[in-house]
Amino acid sequence: MTDQPTVETREFQAEVSRLLEIVAHSLYSERQVFLRELISNASDACDKLRFLAQQQADLTAGDSDFRIGLSFDKDARTLTVSDNGVGMDRDELVANLGTIARSGTAAFVKAMEEGQRKDNPLIGQFGVGFYSAFMVADRVVVDTRKAGTDAAWRWESDGKGSYAVSAGTREKRGTAITMHLKDDASEFLDDAKLGEIVRRYSDHIAIPIVLGDKTLNRASAPWTRPKAEVSEEQHEEFYRHVAHAFDKPWSTLHWRAEGKIEYAALLYVPGMRPMDLFAPERRHGVKLYVRRVFVNEAPEGLVPRYLRFLRGVVDSEDLPLNVSREMLQNNPVLTKIRQSVTGRVLGELEKRAKDDAAGYGEFWGNFGEVLKEGIFEDAEHGKRVLSLARFKSSAKGEEWVSLADYVARMKEGQDAIYYIAGDDAKAVASSPHIEGFRKRGIEVLLLSDPVDEFWIAQTDEFEGRKFRSVTRGAADLAKFAEGEKKDEAKTDAPDIAPLLALFRLALGESVKDVRASERLAESAVCLVADDNDIDIHLERMLRQHKQLKSMSRRILEVNPSHALVKALAETVRARGENQAVQARVSEIAKLLLDQARIVEGEKLDDPADFAKRMADALAAGFAPS
Repeated sequence: MTDQPTVETREFQAEVSRLLEIVAHSLYSERQVFLRELISNASDACDKLRFLAQQQADLTAGDSDFRIGLSFDKDARTLTVSDNGVGMDRDELVANLGTIARSGTAAFVKAMEEGQRKDNPLIGQFGVGFYSAFMVADRVVVDTRKAGTDAAWRWESDGKGSYAVSAGTREKRGTAITMHLKDDASEFLDDAKLGEIVRRYSDHIAIPIVLGDKTLNRASAPWTRPKAEVSEEQHEEFYRHVAHAFDKPWSTLHWRAEGKIEYAALLYVPGMRPMDLFAPERRHGVKLYVRRVFVNEAPEGLVPRYLRFLRGVVDSEDLPLNVSREMLQNNPVLTKIRQSVTGRVLGELEKRAKDDAAGYGEFWGNFGEVLKEGIFEDAEHGKRVLSLARFKSSAKGEEWVSLADYVARMKEGQDAIYYIAGDDAKAVASSPHIEGFRKRGIEVLLLSDPVDEFWIAQTDEFEGRKFRSVTRGAADLAKFAEGEKKDEAKTDAPDIAPLLALFRLALGESVKDVRASERLAESAVCLVADDNDIDIHLERMLRQHKQLKSMSRRILEVNPSHALVKALAETVRARGENQAVQARVSEIAKLLLDQARIVEGEKLDDPADFAKRMADALAAGFAPS
């Protein structure tokens, strides 16, 4: 035993306290789903113990038949869900029931508050199904004992801000959750009602769910049944169980592989983005079974990390039951299963992309950023993933564009796939760098996911066309027609060579060069990287992660057709020898350089100096002639 006091009262983590308030006061059209969540948790507890018992057989000695029990007391108005699974010790009680371990952030609570509506899908999505008990109970008591220990523990709360932990009296391993039901929850004190709920939501659970002397579910793992025998509704319920989610799956993949390697798979692509999708561990959601026995939760190597949005089960006939985590990592059978699963999933995505472009666009909006990791992480399937990739572009607005679509629309004489990368989709869509491309009808891919810089740095081409950043090197757009106004614009452009010379003198080492621009149409200036320099956005990302200390010098490009540039060029042509004119042009050059830096999202070296220079320029413009 520990030195803990007999009863220890603790405050809930702030997010849990707010969550319980939301749950208690939200109206759900089917609040009976609380029972599904508790049964699902009990099933997981049994699965975890079954896995641990592969290495420690004494954990289940004398009680190796797993079961989930339901019981109620009408007089006391209590409903109990119990299991003989792994159980919890004191620290696990506090960690699991006093905090939101997977997503304990203000963002979670905000999402819950914004999602208050009937059939709210967020409880399951965030992995906090236990708290749904407070939809029907005004007090919840948890009695638990961890397998292999001598101490039992009790957790109790009314869901109003605090909970109590004390020594328990449970004599055997497992957990019992007793709910003291609210006055309006009498329907859950009825055999027929409980049986109906279990058959509707938990019939797929592979562990017997018992009420009295009656087993309520078929206790048949759905992945072991023929595909034709599992209904869409049963798939939805199993998905919600295995994914701890409330949404519907976007896609279902159910198959049995036979031959040298035999396994069954039942995998789901979620309809909503899981909250842990971008967790640093990058863990997938596929459980590994061996001959219907749970072996491991999301084992490393079963599913590539770029498919970590998958939820479901893989059941192998060829792995040994006592396989350890270390053995799994280098197991050739697991490697072959991974290759097969990856091929199946990519094939399903290819089919959906071809047959249902709108539906695939939904999927891509949720998981495209993750899937793109496979372009550079998976040498075997990287090209298939690249073909599956979708992008926003300067030509199609909000419509998703494939690389095949882009190539089919390329202009005559165009030999590269142009793109621009940045932190924000709206910012890259309005970047000055794409003005000249848009004017000439040349499509530019708009890349705004952090992963984009990594895959594109390691991917030379698509169907023989090189990828080329519009923020790097010379634009070389002169060969593309601008339409009927091309000749007029050309004759209207002044000679700005003297102006560029003054700009170079004024800016000195601040820039690598100053030159006339082909890529600008409306803006006065922009910054570009030299051909041999790193792309601007990638360099900024590396600086943010402390992998680079300073920014490279850039080339300042000037738009000869811009009204300001024309006026400055004319002034330099007429009075360029005047020192006052030179000084004023120098100040404007520095002002334009700072403007270009702001557009790029860069911090100015001296914001106060920029503000003063801007004010002086405005004052000069409004001064009486």
